[in-house]
Amino acid sequence: MMIKTKDLLKDAQKKGYAVPAFNIYNLVTIQAVMETAEELRSPVILAATPGSLKFIGSDYLLALAKFTADKFSIPMTIHLDHFTDVELLKSCIKMGFRSVMIDASALPFSQNVAVVREVVEYGRNFGVSVEAELGCLPGREEGTRIQGQEVLTNPQEVPDFLNQTGVDSLAVAIGTVHGPYKAEPKLDYERLKAIREMTDVPLVLHGVSGLPSESVSLAIKLGICKINVATELKMAFSDTVKEYFAQNPAGSDPRKYLQAAKDAMKKVVAAKIQMCGSARRA
Repeated sequence: MMIKTKDLLKDAQKKGYAVPAFNIYNLVTIQAVMETAEELRSPVILAATPGSLKFIGSDYLLALAKFTADKFSIPMTIHLDHFTDVELLKSCIKMGFRSVMIDASALPFSQNVAVVREVVEYGRNFGVSVEAELGCLPGREEGTRIQGQEVLTNPQEVPDFLNQTGVDSLAVAIGTVHGPYKAEPKLDYERLKAIREMTDVPLVLHGVSGLPSESVSLAIKLGICKINVATELKMAFSDTVKEYFAQNPAGSDPRKYLQAAKDAMKKVVAAKIQMCGSARRA
């Protein structure tokens, strides 16, 4: 069943767990996420980047989301993640998407505020949940753009940013990156703690793929109530397809190699749900 993102996150915040947001790319990946979440009775967010929206088609994606919400009993939503084009977001909101992230984090503070506020004010007419980012994560996010130089979130800027924008959730930069890690990251937990003390707005952690479970668990204890997972899902899916054809060079049936990839992806989804503490929270 489709639930407002801000309601999902408020429940997670109240009960001390995080809602996992999994990037999806087609029907098979949606099934992998939803079937696993249903089995584990976990609320879940299906996240689509601009690249995924273009690949699937906005009308197809919205129809798939609505069908999925009716088919499964767990609380879920479809979320447009890391969008930088305000007009594109507005058209998606007008079409029926009700959870979006406007990412102006690479811009100076005042410009970030102005862009985010424009989306928030537009979205209010439609009951949309809006996420934004303060601080900037390094790395590449789904081919949408190369993020700017890493800038960790300044806790002192958080109250002004939230007051001026009115966002429903805030993605913070505390040392994570988009894409695979070349070395184990060192998260700034003191910074996260300071941010949490500045606001009760739900906090989001991007760049979770590859983080040790212990690191994520501590971040959740310190206030994170939504995590984003993409890279590990893609790697599990693509590596399994490569392995299938290495073992079956004459193979040609998509149902076979896609099923194998789906099963591999489900294992990652299950592990992340357990890491978030969201199992049996539906």
